[in-house]
Amino acid sequence: MPSRLYLLPTPLDFGTQQTTALPVDLWLPRETLEVAARLGHWITENAKSTRAFLKRVDQIRPLSTPIQGMHIVELPRESHKKGDHAPGAADQAAAALLAPALQGHDVGLVSEAGMPAIADPGSAVVRAAHQAGLAVLPLTGPVSLMLALAASGLNGQGFAFVGYVPQSANERAQRLRELDAHAQRTGQTQILIETPYRNEALLDALLATLNPNTRLAVACGLGLPEQTIQSALVRDWKSQPARRQALALGLPAVFLFGR
Repeated sequence: MPSRLYLLPTPLDFGTQQTTALPVDLWLPRETLEVAARLGHWITENAKSTRAFLKRVDQIRPLSTPIQGMHIVELPRESHKKGDHAPGAADQAAAALLAPALQGHDVGLVSEAGMPAIADPGSAVVRAAHQAGLAVLPLTGPVSLMLALAASGLNGQGFAFVGYVPQSANERAQRLRELDAHAQRTGQTQILIETPYRNEALLDALLATLNPNTRLAVACGLGLPEQTIQSALVRDWKSQPARRQALALGLPAVFLFGR
């Protein structure tokens, strides 16, 4: 069989106080854990977090290769900041990272949390794998965007992930108005994320900018004991401050809005 590129989701608790508290098999099914335990070659967003992930896997499924003997390479830093979804120079770098696969080794692709190549870098590696004739196999595990969408009550038949909005107050307000108008016109749910320490500012901007009749959902700490999800019309968010107070905004969050 040709070498395979496995897309391995990782737990959503990295970067939180629960990182080492939850057994990894609460997040990942048996097949995903078994593949993770046998792989010795990895392409990752962050090598340190991948080693921490593998230590958690080892507690459930003993690793076939000691971590110190594994081949773990990081995606270029440019991919973290700008993404690698646009074909170009990133594809050449990704092809070089797949050298072990061309030598017959199966390779795992991981991000710091959730599914690689979705709201995270990694798509260039997937394109390079297809170009090289490698089998690409996504494995089962948590994807925060889909969990949040399912719990939002918003349109799950038509939606768009728009990533981050500008940090400048004026530019952010203009972008949110554009997205809101599009959502109202088409019915398409808009999905955003933000760095946790800026979650409060984004929520303020959403409440100040969106139409009062727009539905806004915020999902914080998905899958964690502190998980909170609130979904209501913007006018109800404003008149019911307890909704905001119930949110764990210091944790990773997904913001969604639409009709």
